[in-house]
Amino acid sequence: MTIKQNLISAEQAADYLDVTTRTLANWRSLGFPNIPYSKIGRCIRYRLADLDSYIAKHSHNSMED
Repeated sequence: MTIKQNLISAEQAADYLDVTTRTLANWRSLGFPNIPYSKIGRCIRYRLADLDSYIAKHSHNSMED
């Protein structure tokens, strides 16, 4: 799989994370949470591996809550 195939749009990333595109935009401007992204021209792209890493870091076991 090439790097380009690993990149998804902000809209796709929002859907993947089950948040709005506005939430992602807010996160980018605030720098929190720090999910890496690339800006290519005016297009924002996210790597699936970075999104999966974010999900893994923020997953909780019900026994830990």
